[in-house]
Amino acid sequence: MSAMNFGSKSFKPRAPDKGAFPIDHFGECKIFKETFMKCLRDNSFDNSKCRLQSKDYLECRMENQLMAKEPMEKLGFKDLIDPPPSQSEGDTKP
Repeated sequence: MSAMNFGSKSFKPRAPDKGAFPIDHFGECKIFKETFMKCLRDNSFDNSKCRLQSKDYLECRMENQLMAKEPMEKLGFKDLIDPPPSQSEGDTKP
């Protein structure tokens, strides 16, 4: 019988595919998650009423490298993003 060599190949971790979130082991976004979950419970799990909390939670996850950074427009939050201020807005010159 030949000896099996399990050490010949090493496991190389890779980033999760889109939609797979790593666990927040250090609780960096716990407050945002709890706020979102409370909103869902308070609104009979109607997630359309908790979009702002959902956006905040996803932003926290991106800032803490718990998910890949994506533009919020691509995640369905285009309507919740403040438009950039127009240059003429701050002008007081006649």
